[in-house]
Amino acid sequence: MKVSIITVCYNSASTIEDTILSIANQTHQDIEYIIVDGNSKDATLDIIKKHSTTVSKWISEKDNGIYDAMNKGIEMASGEIIGILNADDVFANNNVVENIVKYFNDDTIDALYADLKYVQREDITKVIRFWKSGEYSEGKFFYGWMPPHPTLYLRKAVYQKYGNYRTDMPSAADYELMLRMIHVHKIKLTYYPQVTVLMREGGLSNRSLENRIKANRDDRRAWQVNNVNPKFYTLLMKPLSKILQFVIKN
Repeated sequence: MKVSIITVCYNSASTIEDTILSIANQTHQDIEYIIVDGNSKDATLDIIKKHSTTVSKWISEKDNGIYDAMNKGIEMASGEIIGILNADDVFANNNVVENIVKYFNDDTIDALYADLKYVQREDITKVIRFWKSGEYSEGKFFYGWMPPHPTLYLRKAVYQKYGNYRTDMPSAADYELMLRMIHVHKIKLTYYPQVTVLMREGGLSNRSLENRIKANRDDRRAWQVNNVNPKFYTLLMKPLSKILQFVIKN
């Protein structure tokens, strides 16, 4: 089973080689690795070219933000399964993709998600947060639940049926897509209860209080564009539900 993995990057020379090597070391043999670069000005492209045996396809051009770039990658993908691995992130071990594929051998499964650890930028052995997703049940989005986006794998057919990322939500298009796919369209979802990704700290929506406020506003729009009304506590529960991630790290 071919798995397409997409990395979106811009001036990522300090971390992208770790990401590429993480792909190269996977035991699953049929990986199509796609890099969508936003016209980097540093050494990112030199590093991509250096690893031409691992990188299946790449482009470097101006885009309209990270989700526009992800959409480009999805359109380039020829794999049955599609995942996103950010340019700051690495797989937790060399068997991640192989183990994910085993779940997708069940033809009724549309999507899979797993657990994630946030790690220090300079030392990825030091864990800051542990995002244990837990099993999904219908209605969990009302209580602030969502799976960590970098652990989400979808069949390409699901994107073709329900659409890609909205580009009018700069910090919540991943949340909107998951809300749309899982809560609204009720795709068949399965949980892989293992850490699949180590994510360096410093994500877009969490870099400042201002960004967090913007993300919360986009979260609200995600419900509106899907014609679903959240509970009065839903958007408060989403950030509050992350507090335990800083306490329980194993």
